[in-house]
Amino acid sequence: MGETHNHDHHHNHNHNHQPPPVQAAAPPVMPLGSARGPLFPPAEQLLQLHYCIHSNPSWPQTVLLAFQHYIVMLGTTVMIATILVPQMGGGPGDKARVIQSLLFTSGVNTLLQTLFGTRLPTVMGPSFAYIISALSAINDLSDGNFRSEHERFEHTMRAIQGSLIVSSFINIILGYGQAWGNLSRFFSPVVITPLVCVVGLGLFGRGFPQVGDCIEIGLPMLILLVISQQYMQRVHPVAQSILERFALLLCIGLIWAFAAILTVAGAYNHVKERTQLSCRIDRSFLLSSAPWIKVPYPFQWGTPIFRASSVFGMMGAALVSSAESTATFYAASRLAGATPPPAHVVSRSIGLQGLGQLFDGFFGAVVGHTASVENVGLLGLTRVGSRRVVQISTAFMIFFSIFGKFGAFFAQIPLPIFAAIYCILYGIVAAIGISFIQFANKNSMRNIYVLGISLFLGISIPQYFVMNTDITGHGPVGTPAGWFNDILNTIFSSPPTVATIVGTFIDSTLEARHSIDDRGVPWLVPFQRRKGDSRNDEFYSYPLRINEYIPSRFL
Repeated sequence: MGETHNHDHHHNHNHNHQPPPVQAAAPPVMPLGSARGPLFPPAEQLLQLHYCIHSNPSWPQTVLLAFQHYIVMLGTTVMIATILVPQMGGGPGDKARVIQSLLFTSGVNTLLQTLFGTRLPTVMGPSFAYIISALSAINDLSDGNFRSEHERFEHTMRAIQGSLIVSSFINIILGYGQAWGNLSRFFSPVVITPLVCVVGLGLFGRGFPQVGDCIEIGLPMLILLVISQQYMQRVHPVAQSILERFALLLCIGLIWAFAAILTVAGAYNHVKERTQLSCRIDRSFLLSSAPWIKVPYPFQWGTPIFRASSVFGMMGAALVSSAESTATFYAASRLAGATPPPAHVVSRSIGLQGLGQLFDGFFGAVVGHTASVENVGLLGLTRVGSRRVVQISTAFMIFFSIFGKFGAFFAQIPLPIFAAIYCILYGIVAAIGISFIQFANKNSMRNIYVLGISLFLGISIPQYFVMNTDITGHGPVGTPAGWFNDILNTIFSSPPTVATIVGTFIDSTLEARHSIDDRGVPWLVPFQRRKGDSRNDEFYSYPLRINEYIPSRFL
């Protein structure tokens, strides 16, 4: 991590006077004397990462870490297919094909983002933001005259594809038109803190509540992961590097085997159907119904159908996925040892996300993609923020999407195991959000007010919307215009989006001019400009020598 020495230049004068090293940490004499312990100056890059964005582990380790990224993103993929496909009228075979399409589009999207988008090590995974719009499209078509459930499934899938294709242009225009990047110039550390925080905390419903669906598998997984990955690594130097990076895979293997033993031993023969679905490893019927080899191809379910009512709802979801991705990119930049992404990088990544959504619409992915929060948490858990690891993980996604039987084997991991992992990974992302506050004045009452209201409303407003949304996707906004309801219900069901709206508005209007220094704006501005900081090009420039061939106005 050679790039960390040049960010500390304004602290270097501390080291000239040798006797009491701590008292010289800040020019004004603080009441915190050396007896009370050291003061920690703000650090722009985390120094305890083993590998940052440029440095790469050895090839065997890279491949294993990449496989671990694939396994972690698999949980969300299977969960979304499990929610939507039965509602659409599809059977296990359709579910297997939807999972294959989602994996394939995730692989391609991730590869594009790491090469030409943000260049950060973020996996692009399926987004929950699109579920409300997808459910309302399913609901619109549920009373049609279809000869079979399978025909209803295909018809609904084509309607969802059509709305994904049309709504993707919102992100393409916002991104490549530089509008999204200009919006991110309103951010200050006081806004980024609650934004990244709620990207992790806002997903609390996917943590322990889902572990509780099958407590005898989920809870041992959570406890085993904490003990083996953190406490056991202190036992022996050799154990440290292995357990810190690969304990997650070992724990999944052990608990999955435990779940298999419970299933075979008949522990779940006479329990409720829902418990069987959560706990048993043979309830998904994916392995038997998945094809051996099937390459996903465009329009595999037929030509897309364009319906105005579904398109508008998806537009709301496209905006939400952009807000969520932006928050995730800020977290990823910190965990990869990079500086915060400049405005032009945020713009081009959202534009590329729009192109990715267009691609999703062609290939029949049931939802659009967003930067996966759990995979960013995994960067922090393993302390490996290498870009190459994430690029190699796309090979696993694409391989398993084509060879269906192998992909279905791993897709059978019970969801409570994933939920237990998320309890830790989402927490790491939320904690990284808190670390952004070090660049603003932590003792300013104005900052505390903005922080508090953004954090609380960012979790509380979406909770109200989620609690009042039924299985058909109808939420609290109940005007006669269905498309308008879908847009508002989608936008306000997303914690990062609400935190962005509330935080940016209050931070930009409340004593904004007088408190520029308190808000930490002078620290963030150089990173947001293209040439503002010498490290921007180092982390975010295009690969190879593509820059030379692109007109400068598009860069």
